[in-house]
Amino acid sequence: MNISIQKELPEHNHAVHKILTTCFRTDAESKLVAMLRINDKVILSLVAVYNREVVGHVMFSPVTTSPSSIIKGLGLAPLAVKPEYQKQGVGAQLVREGLSMCAELEYDYVVLLGDPNYYQRFGFSKASDFGIQNEYGVDNPFMVIKLTDCNLEKGLIKYCPEFSLFSV
Repeated sequence: MNISIQKELPEHNHAVHKILTTCFRTDAESKLVAMLRINDKVILSLVAVYNREVVGHVMFSPVTTSPSSIIKGLGLAPLAVKPEYQKQGVGAQLVREGLSMCAELEYDYVVLLGDPNYYQRFGFSKASDFGIQNEYGVDNPFMVIKLTDCNLEKGLIKYCPEFSLFSV
């Protein structure tokens, strides 16, 4: 399967919305993505295209740390692939290309809440192993990957305020 990973364009928004509402139990993720776009909080948004059809999506938005830090981080959320294209490497291509582009944009790390069995293949590790906590109080699913040779600093990482508006 020849998948093309591209930066999301406005004309992709409807297809991304459909993917998100299909892949998740509620419309929280689609509302979150719309709000991040409206509030100009999207650092990177990619789509996977197959035969001119958008079949997958990943988004990266800024995170903050407490205490504040000079190293810059992003949160990966959400990641979604149309059900009929899942388990074919589409999500992996989105994640790998996204991480590469985040490094090119000179971000130091990426965090996410997700399945450790899936994300460890990309180099993500449990964030608490580095003394990094999150505002949701979860441990194993909160993961981090370094994109540079930075020293990850202990503290609390928070996603954009838009994340607290929706129960995801």
